[in-house]
Amino acid sequence: MMLNLLKYISIVISLICSNVFGQTINRYGTTAANFLEIGVGSRATSMGDAYVAVANDVSSIYWNPAGLSNVSSSSALFMVQPWLVDIDMLFAGGAVVVPNVGVLGLGITHLDYGEMDVTNLEYQDGTGERFGASDMAATFTFSRKIVSWFSFGSSMKYISSNIWHSSASAFAVDLGVLVNTKFFSFTDNDKDGMNIGMSISNYGTRMQYDGIDSYQPIDISEFEEGNYGDVAGQFRTSEWELPLIFRIGFALKPIASNMMNLTISADALHPNNNAESVNIGAALDYKIPGFGQVSLTSGAKNGMKSINSDENDFSVTFGIGAKMFYLANKSLSIDYTYKPMGILGNVQMYTVGVSF
Repeated sequence: MMLNLLKYISIVISLICSNVFGQTINRYGTTAANFLEIGVGSRATSMGDAYVAVANDVSSIYWNPAGLSNVSSSSALFMVQPWLVDIDMLFAGGAVVVPNVGVLGLGITHLDYGEMDVTNLEYQDGTGERFGASDMAATFTFSRKIVSWFSFGSSMKYISSNIWHSSASAFAVDLGVLVNTKFFSFTDNDKDGMNIGMSISNYGTRMQYDGIDSYQPIDISEFEEGNYGDVAGQFRTSEWELPLIFRIGFALKPIASNMMNLTISADALHPNNNAESVNIGAALDYKIPGFGQVSLTSGAKNGMKSINSDENDFSVTFGIGAKMFYLANKSLSIDYTYKPMGILGNVQMYTVGVSF
């Protein structure tokens, strides 16, 4: 059964790789709710977003629902990310272990675009009014280990977007699997073997904006005299797909000891609104007896160094974190990420996690 599974996975990887080097047509700007493509969690982001096969904490709600099955005790995670051009992104999530059932998770992502001046053709410097915009996604996740080496997870997601007096919403499903192949184990311990992860994110309905902003008076015959020139009308907006993302990746542990762990990972991405890409990452965890562990993470994310270019270049990300243990198996973790965004500037992310 394991050999058959590996054969199917290798076929999928071959097909993706052929697309990476052969496909040149991209659907830029053809989806809504693109905030769903922004990664969650400092550790994952600092590893270059190469996390689909590493996912083992509350941030798995975003990266791979199957990874949530690795959470051994009830946990929570809070993330603050000052995004580009004064946009603020927040994430709050939690997971509860239900014995003999699985792990249940809930995550909420919120983007606040701030307030902006209302302008029109007559008042191009502003009408004196202000408007705001925001995006939100609420995700409910279920994950379970089917057997010791295979985990499955699924999520139901509600997405909402608001721009002044207009709004749009959609529903989506995320699916993920995580496989411990027990191969390439440098310690001869099965659990330290290569992990393979796959996930499909944001498969759902389309979004269509509606609201009083689309209602405008219309003169149906503006060149005729005597007609009624103030007919109530409404602009009909288009429906837009969600950013569907297929991820497949692997993770290896070249070093796994009582004092130090080194994890190396790589992900291949196939989105429906951009070119295929490959991300790579690494995490070095050094354990300190009586304290916890200190982590150094880094990664390379494809296509971020020159966002205004079609070249497949990489931008290097960096991160540092600390996990402190208390009351035996409880922990408090703090992680930080520095992520260059090419001509758009740099982004920093702060994450706090706790298990209880």
